[in-house]
Amino acid sequence: MTTHTGWQGRFYEDFVVGDVFEHPLGRTITTTDNIWFTLLTQNTAPVHFDHEYARRTEFGRPLVNSTLTLSLVAGQSVTDVSQNVFANLGWERVTLPHPVFEGDTIHSRSTVEAVRESRSRPTLGVVTVATTGTKQTGEVVIEFLRTLLVYKRGHGPRFEEGR
Repeated sequence: MTTHTGWQGRFYEDFVVGDVFEHPLGRTITTTDNIWFTLLTQNTAPVHFDHEYARRTEFGRPLVNSTLTLSLVAGQSVTDVSQNVFANLGWERVTLPHPVFEGDTIHSRSTVEAVRESRSRPTLGVVTVATTGTKQTGEVVIEFLRTLLVYKRGHGPRFEEGR
């Protein structure tokens, strides 16, 4: 019998400028997802949780909370981009060119934009990716740049002495 180790994620050394990662998991956003996320984050805009109110808007139905879209697409990228993250340094240039509605299925991909060694932490590297989320129609629903500190191979919590 063979034991196979599960995916451990990419380390700093695995990132090359120009590489594209098509993230493997899509997700259909439900009414419950939208309402719970909106109320959990104390967003009081009724267009996200009041179907009657939303019906009277130009959209005619509830909009998915844009920070749910950001959270979902960032989460979809973890498998390929930040499984071995030390810290997120920031998100920049977040744009939302098309609306997301309940029932839409979101997929995402990330392109490596920049890679450099950390100036202050020799066991880490700085990686910047451009991430795009699309819905089932092919329309882009979100784009952003994300910069993060990623462990170098052989470092980080999984590799500390005694583990």
